[in-house]
Amino acid sequence: MIDIAGWFRHLYQTTGINLTIVYDPFDRSRFLHGFLVTAELSVVCVVGSVLVGVVGAWLQGSKMVWTRRIVQGYIQVFRNTPPLVQMYFFYFGISNLLPRTTNAIGLPEPLVSGFVWACVSLTFFAGAFNVEIFRAGIEAVPSATVEAAEALGYTRLQSYVHIVLPLALRVCLPALNNNLVNLIKTTTLAYAIAVPELLYASAQIWSDESNVTVMMFVLLFAYVALVGLLVYMMHKLEHRLRLPGYSR
Repeated sequence: MIDIAGWFRHLYQTTGINLTIVYDPFDRSRFLHGFLVTAELSVVCVVGSVLVGVVGAWLQGSKMVWTRRIVQGYIQVFRNTPPLVQMYFFYFGISNLLPRTTNAIGLPEPLVSGFVWACVSLTFFAGAFNVEIFRAGIEAVPSATVEAAEALGYTRLQSYVHIVLPLALRVCLPALNNNLVNLIKTTTLAYAIAVPELLYASAQIWSDESNVTVMMFVLLFAYVALVGLLVYMMHKLEHRLRLPGYSR
């Protein structure tokens, strides 16, 4: 049986390539935990931002003026401010306005964790772009299709859920794919509020082991894998939902 850990120790001794995440159990557990946190953060933000986009695009078509203005205001705020500033606003601003709890040893701690604030911040940030993406897809749906749904007795919500949204989704999938890819890359900003995601864990490892170059390559390939998985899934979904002569 091949001693993988021993081989990588030998690799370090002979070449200087120090992959401690392979042969050191402590570094390996830190890295895997960071990878899982990044994956969890990505899934929560992707799903949440898509839901925000779907709901926001529907509210943009509301007959109530103030509803449309609130949605437009949300879009302008979150599209035109840096995502790191937004994250700091939630973590240091809103969090300080909330009551604090005490931990097991009696010390005060925030009511909401940094991970939750990172999810909230990134979801709203990407959701603002998704609202406009879905709106563009909705506008591409022929008005005759909407009128036919109304003639069949569909309410505005029923028409949106069962007819307009499925057709709009086919049109906006390429743009949605790009935004979700950017969202996964933006999860690295959670490092700034001490969320133990992949970049945070990697920084701890290279600080302890002085293997910055090696961990940079590992980090690069890890994000390529995460983004590649998302792109693959989105392309499969796009192929599955394609209607001949409609989207492309």
